[in-house]
Amino acid sequence: MSSHRIATMSASMAVIGLNVALGVAPPAVAEPCTGAVANAMPPQPIATPAPQERPLPWPFNQLPLGHKPLNANDNAPLPSLGKLPLAILGALSPNAAKVDKQAAVVPPRPPNVTEPQPAAPAPVAVPAPGVGASPGTSIVGWVTGLDGAANTLQKFGISGTDLGIMWDNGDPANHQVLMAFGDTYGYCGVRGQQWRYNTLLRTQDRVLARGINVANGSISDRYAGSPERQSGFAKQVIPSIRWAPAEKGVIPTAGISVGRTQYMNFMSIKNWDNPGQWTTNFSAIAVSTDNGQNWGVYPGTIRTPAPDALAQVPYAAGNENFQQGSFLRSGDGYVYSFGTPSGRHGAAYLARVPQGFVPDLTKYEYWNGSWVPNNPAAATPVIPGPVGEMSAQYNTYLKQFLMMYGKDSGDIVVRTAPAPEGPWSPEQMIVSAAETPGGVYAPYLHPWSTGKELYFNLSLWSAYNVMLMKTVLP
Repeated sequence: MSSHRIATMSASMAVIGLNVALGVAPPAVAEPCTGAVANAMPPQPIATPAPQERPLPWPFNQLPLGHKPLNANDNAPLPSLGKLPLAILGALSPNAAKVDKQAAVVPPRPPNVTEPQPAAPAPVAVPAPGVGASPGTSIVGWVTGLDGAANTLQKFGISGTDLGIMWDNGDPANHQVLMAFGDTYGYCGVRGQQWRYNTLLRTQDRVLARGINVANGSISDRYAGSPERQSGFAKQVIPSIRWAPAEKGVIPTAGISVGRTQYMNFMSIKNWDNPGQWTTNFSAIAVSTDNGQNWGVYPGTIRTPAPDALAQVPYAAGNENFQQGSFLRSGDGYVYSFGTPSGRHGAAYLARVPQGFVPDLTKYEYWNGSWVPNNPAAATPVIPGPVGEMSAQYNTYLKQFLMMYGKDSGDIVVRTAPAPEGPWSPEQMIVSAAETPGGVYAPYLHPWSTGKELYFNLSLWSAYNVMLMKTVLP
């Protein structure tokens, strides 16, 4: 294990002088479905039922106000949104996720590595909580995969996945953190490798120093460890709405709760391009009113990145800068939405919306030195590129807003600011790509870790799984 000192910020900003203890990652296979899981089979067959589809009575994007389409999610409660139209997905039943056999052979997006990465060496010995743990950044353990505290292969049929976006579910009676993952592999010996666009886990674990534990899942219990298609198999929570002629992924990028209603921003992938670069069909917001058990998509939230991206949705200039992002609640009645273009090379932009109108794009305001209503083209960068996957929250120890993101180089950095719109401090590195073999990306802050000790999820490409990390602020 090596360690080095990160330079402090100027006196005018919050100081994050970090002693970073950077070690090698836990042992990892070179890519999904190799090594120990290459021919693994589930203990019992996982059925793949035919989708139970019923045609909508009119075009998907022309639903009358207040109408609920007739489909398998008819009984899901809807939020009270006045005249704002809501479309619930009609493609799949709640308990039957269909694996796209053609898409199953498409690998998930890589981090910015141009050559195959070697398997990582032996794991770092992580000190017991409070015993000799030096300040800085260290690996706590796996969140997903064969060796994690959650045991996700046996519990949920998840052998490989990435991201792990985290947010508080806002339910005081059943307080949980929801975690959304990207392209997900299951038992690799099964045809199609049990590939899913995305999956969701829930946890109540507060003792993060030992890792993240997740209870068993359930087909019907909205507070179980995962929404399942059948016992022991996490279902795909956001299927395709099937508007894009070519779609290679439906990837979550941010999540937030307003009351007990869950909102998830996601992007539809048109193509994986070069390392750190991909093209989107659109981004949109999905909603769940049953703690993430079932999800619907608001057609009015679809943002296309170009005039010819989607036939059903007109292009609005500036929406190309909100294809990925991060939600942030600041306590002033607004939900803030940071956005970036697709990939890891663009700048970060900022919008805000009254928290009761998250799915209504006409209520959004965009920052360019002042707040401009309903005009995404007005937004100017609040953080210069390159900015990759990001997360943001208010830090009670620094008394500043804190943002963490990955760069196209593979480094993981943080910035702080007195307000969501800035000014944002210089970058401070917390994980160096040069000292972390295997390719790390997508840092997502734990919403219950807002003080001196920060916990966050971080994806490791060589293992194609998610690690829990810890950073101690000075």
